[in-house]
Amino acid sequence: MQQDLRLRAAARAVYDAVYPTDELAPVGFDQAEQYGTIHYRRCVAAARACFLVKADMGEQLSLI
Repeated sequence: MQQDLRLRAAARAVYDAVYPTDELAPVGFDQAEQYGTIHYRRCVAAARACFLVKADMGEQLSLI
């Protein structure tokens, strides 16, 4: 996902909002991305869903 900066930024925002402390997620976003943790994958899925909802509402989808 390194190529899509908007999706990465959205996933990071979700990750930081959902896992604000080390107690909830044992690694930071960059490490989670590197290792493909379940926390990271769920945040990417949430970010993609947000982009798809915007597309359904008539906004131009630049993600796909």
